[in-house]
Amino acid sequence: MMTWIILAVVLVVTFFIAFQYNALIRLRNGVDNSWAHVDVQLRRRYDLIPNLVETVKGYASHEREALEAVVQARNAAVAAEGVTTQAETENMLTGALRQVFALAESYPELKANENFSQLQEDLAETEDLVAYARQHYNDIVLKLNNKVETLPSNIVASIFNFKKRDYFEAEGEARGPVDVQFQ
Repeated sequence: MMTWIILAVVLVVTFFIAFQYNALIRLRNGVDNSWAHVDVQLRRRYDLIPNLVETVKGYASHEREALEAVVQARNAAVAAEGVTTQAETENMLTGALRQVFALAESYPELKANENFSQLQEDLAETEDLVAYARQHYNDIVLKLNNKVETLPSNIVASIFNFKKRDYFEAEGEARGPVDVQFQ
């Protein structure tokens, strides 16, 4: 009889570990998939920026500093690896883009340019998609982090070396409103 009890306990523990392990795997894969969606939207954003810079250059060529800041921020964002570094470079890029859009206020002919307007619309749409993808990613990360930190799943997580993931967060000036100064 004792053998059956031991066997039952071993079986229950095995099923528990398998269930928790599979749940952690699903969440980890969900985080990776969600990050891939963020990456797709960020790549779309990066592809629009050179066109925007060229359009603005034609009207505001003497605003070289702002345009160079956008190009440098874009290049840093493209080269970034890891969620934390990516978030930092994205925040710099957002700030640089805000400066370029603020410049448009000083150049009515640029603001009226159809190509610039379309690029501005495309970037605004892309920003919305990035925000949605970022939120979805952070939601999945929250679920994984909760599973990694809470009992009883944290026991299985530590046995199989599951780690918490970083959130993709906007910081600093990326959180605030655009500062437009009229001259």
